[in-house]
Amino acid sequence: MSGLSEIPPLWFLPLIAFVAGLARGFSGFGAALIFMPLASALVGPKLAAPLFLVMDAVVALPMLRDAWGRAARPEVAVMLAGALVGVPIGTYVLATLDPLVLRWIIAGLVAAMLALLVSGWRYHGQPRKLITGLVGTVAGITGSAAQIGGPPVVAYWLGAAANRKAMVRANMVLFFAGITALQLVSYGWSGVITREAVIAAAITGPGYGLGLFLGSRMFGLADEAVFRRASLVLITLALIVSLPVWG
Repeated sequence: MSGLSEIPPLWFLPLIAFVAGLARGFSGFGAALIFMPLASALVGPKLAAPLFLVMDAVVALPMLRDAWGRAARPEVAVMLAGALVGVPIGTYVLATLDPLVLRWIIAGLVAAMLALLVSGWRYHGQPRKLITGLVGTVAGITGSAAQIGGPPVVAYWLGAAANRKAMVRANMVLFFAGITALQLVSYGWSGVITREAVIAAAITGPGYGLGLFLGSRMFGLADEAVFRRASLVLITLALIVSLPVWG
């Protein structure tokens, strides 16, 4: 794709980003699961992935300061060590596979992550270095290939949270900031981040930020379970509408 002039309806991207941000703001998850399949159908996964990465990186920066003091940093470091293995693999997949194949992979990952979220499954064992590192590797591969690395981390850390929920939230913020930095380096080295992706992120980012702001303000206005179900419905609709079978 040589320029933004070739991108079909670019104005759809801020709208998709707004809905994705709204879901994340009021439920805490689902942004990539909504944005990636729909944006990939519009502009292709090779542009959608770096676009979302750059956009999400800017939005996440303000949360780092608080998370640094609350997180269990050695535990986060172990998961990031696993991600360090997975990120180059996922980046290679994104950079080299045919876009149509990538769209099917993204659809499959979204379906798998959706099933995980719907099931409510959590890891209830004690956090162990080997398992923590493996979760980081899985998140690195799926996150770099399709920007869908969050659900395995959430299922692992929330299930193992016990009486340390505040720390776990900080762990996740710090880990996602760290893996974002790894992906930015990997994407940049591989040539995945392009001028078009940065410009598209600048155009799309305000819609994402507005969605996050409004979604966070909506949190508490209704039962958390209602918001969670609404996010799951949005993810399901995004998956169905974006399936490559429709053309």
